[in-house]
Amino acid sequence: MGKPTGFMEFERLSEAYEPVEKRLKNYKEFILTLSDDEAKIQGARCMDCGIPFCNNGCPVNNIIPDWNDLVYRGNWKQALEVLHSTNNFPDFTGRICPAPCESACTLGINAAPVGIKSIEHFIIDKGWEMGWVVPQPPKSKTGKKVAIVGSGPAGLAAAQQLARVGHAVTVFEKSDRLGGLLAYGIPDFKMEKTVVDRRVAQMEAEGVTFKTKVVVGSKELPAGINNDATTFVSAEQLAKDFDAVILAAGSEVPRDLPVPGRELKGIYPALEFLIPQNKEVQAGKQNPISAKGKHVVVIGGGDTGSDCVGTSNRHGAASVTQFELMPMPPEQENKALTWPYWPYKLRTSSSHDEGCSRDFAVATKSLIGDGKGNIKALQAVRVEWKDGKMVEVAGSEFEMPADLVFLAMGFTNPVGSLLEAFGVDKDPRGNAKATTDGDGCYATNVAKVFAAGDVRRGQSLVVWAIREGRQCAREVDNFLMGCTTLPR
Repeated sequence: MGKPTGFMEFERLSEAYEPVEKRLKNYKEFILTLSDDEAKIQGARCMDCGIPFCNNGCPVNNIIPDWNDLVYRGNWKQALEVLHSTNNFPDFTGRICPAPCESACTLGINAAPVGIKSIEHFIIDKGWEMGWVVPQPPKSKTGKKVAIVGSGPAGLAAAQQLARVGHAVTVFEKSDRLGGLLAYGIPDFKMEKTVVDRRVAQMEAEGVTFKTKVVVGSKELPAGINNDATTFVSAEQLAKDFDAVILAAGSEVPRDLPVPGRELKGIYPALEFLIPQNKEVQAGKQNPISAKGKHVVVIGGGDTGSDCVGTSNRHGAASVTQFELMPMPPEQENKALTWPYWPYKLRTSSSHDEGCSRDFAVATKSLIGDGKGNIKALQAVRVEWKDGKMVEVAGSEFEMPADLVFLAMGFTNPVGSLLEAFGVDKDPRGNAKATTDGDGCYATNVAKVFAAGDVRRGQSLVVWAIREGRQCAREVDNFLMGCTTLPR
């Protein structure tokens, strides 16, 4: 906890944003970290609640009251040590996590919850500023070799944990840059890629080997899946060369929109717009899709849709409209009903604030062309939900002008050919089948092959991927050595 009476004395202070007109001119991060004094005051608001529900609200079970108290007392370095004890990459989560921990904060029952995410962001940025984040190479080597397929947050977390206990870890990534979703799914204005690069450098100093542009298991990938690979490694070769293999390749197959007109030009899955934009920002390679001066429609109301909104506005779109199939949530959640769980309420992102018209309970019926093969408009209809079923509202059809349509409706499953190449069983949703509890958790049906992150649980949050990567690393270490000192 912080100051015993702090929650009564101090108001919640959120991190400041740079003005919209300034941040739309570039792709740099625009959230301003708390000052030392501001962080102390926010840490002071952590109350003596008795049972810190925030710990369980956080997927990696961060020891939140402890580092809140340390920040309140100005013990920055010790706060960083406590934070790192449960989370390998607070610089990722402190920027992009939706903070389910704050929804579970006891103070949030009848007041503004503690600004846990902003304090986490402050601690890790302070750690890098002071030079406290350093490599932690192992004291000895085990002689065991582990291959990890995928360099997203699950793969990176597993790699760091295993390298620190002495295993020789090699991470294989089919893209030309490390980080998976962190590098190519999340725009730079939400998280600049130097944040990932410095973690990669730390891990290389700890003994992790990274191999980019390498596709594993299958040369043939579905359309729309980013693949910069110039080298192929078979599943059989990995099984032969390594003592254990972790599949952490994410969930990449996008949900499509099977309606008339889908074949028209100007309709793209979200990542076909976002990935080239990240490559343009990072390497100067021009994005082949431009939203400048165009009427953009984003179908899907989640984070990926929000990223399309922010990127389109930075291109200089004439207008941006976002459609969501579900009804508009209430602006304020029913805390008595939902606390300490993740509440159902309207969420407005910084990208929405930059300029976006949002419409809810809308289904797309067809996509209309201009007679030359290009998208011109979409035909939509309003819907309502009755007994759990979607019903169209009679007479509510309308047309929306559209020069560009981005499909941001989520991801259905990992690339099936990867799992098939290893012979890994799938669950009913097409994910790698593996449990997360009990003996042999995270292990697949194939000897010495494990699965963690979105490839196992389906599309989810970065913080869940980090959790699974850490837990999977513990199981792999136990499998290789017969015991483990890694945390659960």
